[in-house]
Amino acid sequence: MTTVSVAVPRKGRPLEAVLDRVARRVDESSRIPTDSSTDVTALADSISSTLRYEKAITKGRQDAADDVYERLAAYSSLDDPTRPEYTLLRDDRDGRPRRIVFDSVTIPLGDIDLQLIGREEPFRALRTHDFNLGFDSADLVLEEVVGLREEPIERISDINARIDPRDTDVRVVGGLGDTVYHTLMGTPETCQRTDVETFDREFVEQYEGPLCISPRYERLVQAVLGTAATDGVTFQYPDDGREEEASIADVGLGIYLTMTGSTAREHGLELGERLFPSETVLMESIAEESDAISFVEELLVGESQESALAV
Repeated sequence: MTTVSVAVPRKGRPLEAVLDRVARRVDESSRIPTDSSTDVTALADSISSTLRYEKAITKGRQDAADDVYERLAAYSSLDDPTRPEYTLLRDDRDGRPRRIVFDSVTIPLGDIDLQLIGREEPFRALRTHDFNLGFDSADLVLEEVVGLREEPIERISDINARIDPRDTDVRVVGGLGDTVYHTLMGTPETCQRTDVETFDREFVEQYEGPLCISPRYERLVQAVLGTAATDGVTFQYPDDGREEEASIADVGLGIYLTMTGSTAREHGLELGERLFPSETVLMESIAEESDAISFVEELLVGESQESALAV
């Protein structure tokens, strides 16, 4: 039996996207024995529902009769690796309460055991060669290792082409389609400040002035727009504890993650171009390859048409 370990997020939408993808691809694959004892769909639903419940408790939206340690003991099973394990993590809210998050589970795939292991920073776990495969946000790759150039980044091939092999051997394989977008947004007055009729990258190229973004996204925005477009732009950051869209409305122009844009419109903002899709991606360390790793990689991504990054 060969074990392939994959680093995954410990909680939230990215982990749910991974679990959904694993369950669906295992169910669809003709190369996995149908008599497997693990119901992967039920397993994925169980993990997701448990973590949603725990999130609600942590956020004060749900009450629990048992304390966190009793719940942790009830969820976990040390005797059966095909049942999920959980662990405790300090939440970032005031008081830093303990929150139950995903730790690990093993999914039999015929001759291969797929082991999903929770990590706070899966991308960095690949960079240090703790894993050969892992799922994390595409944003982290842009924030940490992608070289900045005058031209913008628009697709996965652009990302991989700008990773310095002397810096890391991690490459992006494909996305899961759990897509939200880094979207250009601005006030109607700001949208009229250039001769460009469309509210898109070309608008930013002609624009000079403040641009409101979250501090962690400064390098990402430069990579996505290209350094030529950000020449003449001054980055500003939202005030602590204030909604990003509210700060963007004060500044006049900004970039923030959005799905529907409803919150932006509530602040009187117009939505421009969807600059770059933020989604969970499968990454590989190209330093080590094997038939088992290739099988898991193909199973988890394959020829997926769901990823906005693949376009």
